[in-house]
Amino acid sequence: MHPIQRVYNAAVWAAQPLLRRKLARRAEAEPVYGVAVQERFGHYTHAAEMQAELVWVHAVSLGETRAAKVLIHALRLALPGMRLLLTNGTATGRSEGERLLDPGDIQVWQPWDTPCAVQGFLTHFKPRIGVLIETEVWPNLVLQSQKNGVPLVLANARMSERSSRKALRWPALTRPVFQALTAVWPQTESDAKRLQQLGVKVQTVMGNIKFDAQPDALQCAQGRRWRLQNSRPVALLASSREGEESAWLDAWLALRQAGANVSELQWLIVPRHPQRVNEVETLLISHGLAVSRRSQWRETGLDGPDAQAAQADVWLGDSLGEMALYYSVAQVALLGGSFAPLGGQNLIEAAACGCPVIMGPHTFNFAQASDMAEQAGVAVRVADMTQALEQTHLLLREAPALAKSSDAARAFAKAHEGATERTAQAVLQAMS
Repeated sequence: MHPIQRVYNAAVWAAQPLLRRKLARRAEAEPVYGVAVQERFGHYTHAAEMQAELVWVHAVSLGETRAAKVLIHALRLALPGMRLLLTNGTATGRSEGERLLDPGDIQVWQPWDTPCAVQGFLTHFKPRIGVLIETEVWPNLVLQSQKNGVPLVLANARMSERSSRKALRWPALTRPVFQALTAVWPQTESDAKRLQQLGVKVQTVMGNIKFDAQPDALQCAQGRRWRLQNSRPVALLASSREGEESAWLDAWLALRQAGANVSELQWLIVPRHPQRVNEVETLLISHGLAVSRRSQWRETGLDGPDAQAAQADVWLGDSLGEMALYYSVAQVALLGGSFAPLGGQNLIEAAACGCPVIMGPHTFNFAQASDMAEQAGVAVRVADMTQALEQTHLLLREAPALAKSSDAARAFAKAHEGATERTAQAVLQAMS
């Protein structure tokens, strides 16, 4: 074992008490973090029934779990009777993952990356193969899987320039780990080149399986009904991250002070993390904005916004699993995570719903998809939130251009389908 790996193992072992405290704190706001904590350390209370071999899929958070959904469906078609072992790392990922389970499937937390916890996981479940989604390459998770003869593949793989630079700082730790993967299937040629710098032998670029995720048809229809019922065009700040709502508020207030008719638009804000909804609501109300929450509409028993909601400055999306609904009610969406240096969010679902996107300067986590969307006329890039709001008002006054962008968005999403089936077939080959 290389000295740097010993240092790494000592660090993750020493961090275990800190992890327990962090989970306890987070469980106060999100109780799911307090569920089955011992699973994270390789201890399981339920027996793993082994009538059929388990196909292990690891999707750390909400975005990866949604990407995993279409791949899991394709694997079930290719492997009738398949039993899924699903691991997640976050509360939103675990909650979303529950929806993907069939009878006989198993869902547990991702084991903390100590040799002991990972070995406990592998010994207990004995998966036939492991499929990591996008970026989840942990040293012990990979190396212990190799020692146990479990083929481990990285599907829908992406590697940003920032992540590549970090990985290259510690080549003695990262290169052996990436080389120990059975297969790596990048989304783009750029991802492939950066992965190759880490010693990965990339055989083929698969594309992005998120293009194969079809938006919920009922949600899309419901969103379009709301759009027609509302007297004002709807603009969406989608999957906003900490600090971005404040930036939006500052820009909105500045426009109002400058004499702009801010009330001509109905704004809808959907925070990326549901535990922040109360915080965002408090921020908006403290500056005099009228807010109506999605959950309040449900309480009225109505299908959508009521008369009171129609008078609100901001609708607040406080539900999980309804992004297709939100993208369908909106005529344009601001891409959360791109107005702070966080790398952006996935814009593919917005495109599939026919919703054009305005994005900030920070899209390094989805660089190629963002660039392609911009070239296809689906997305517009701006420097900051002020420009984003100005661009939103301009777009919503140009109905023909907006309709053209909406059509281009759907065509863009359709043109890049097919990666899921290719990836599913590659998983089958890796199992043989």
